[in-house]
Amino acid sequence: MQEIFNIFVKSIFIDNMIFAYFLGMCSYLAVSKTVNTSFGLGLAVVFVLGITVPVDYLLNKYILEAGALSWLGKDFAEVDLSFLSFIMFIAVIASMVQLVEMAVEKFAPALYSSLGIFLPLIAVNCAILGGSLFMQEREYETIAEATSFGVGSGVGFFLAIIGIAAIREKITYSNVPAPLRGLGITFIITGLMGIAFMSFMGIKL
Repeated sequence: MQEIFNIFVKSIFIDNMIFAYFLGMCSYLAVSKTVNTSFGLGLAVVFVLGITVPVDYLLNKYILEAGALSWLGKDFAEVDLSFLSFIMFIAVIASMVQLVEMAVEKFAPALYSSLGIFLPLIAVNCAILGGSLFMQEREYETIAEATSFGVGSGVGFFLAIIGIAAIREKITYSNVPAPLRGLGITFIITGLMGIAFMSFMGIKL
């Protein structure tokens, strides 16, 4: 249980998808103009990462990696389907994003209109695919650890996009120099927030 908690905290603050690896920056920059839309997209990312990472963990462990098919018999013990990782992971992500898109369109049409093209683009968001690839690279031992990493990574993205959206709403009333207005000041603030999140590297887990 302690290890699962450590993975969860680390994926939020230390290995934050935005501030540590700068993954998913396209939707992070485009949707973070208001807190309301950022909140909706952040929840969608938490859900998608929380579902796809454990599902991809099971795919990798029991189908894709070398020797994973040994449960089918000795003839399959040496089969290695790891070359299919990318396409299988993306297929799982795309199906989950489609589910989220249908749910948001039905239950929150205003949010669906606000998010626009960026909701279906979660399917090709590098932060989502990065979560599954990091899970594969780090070789988590149990599905609980993989799930903790997926949910934690989603929460980290959620905090990042909510934080930058709140700041961007406030700086609309600030006297920002004309050349830096818009994405310019957003990049500067993101860099400063990334430096701030580096302080969490001192956490002993």
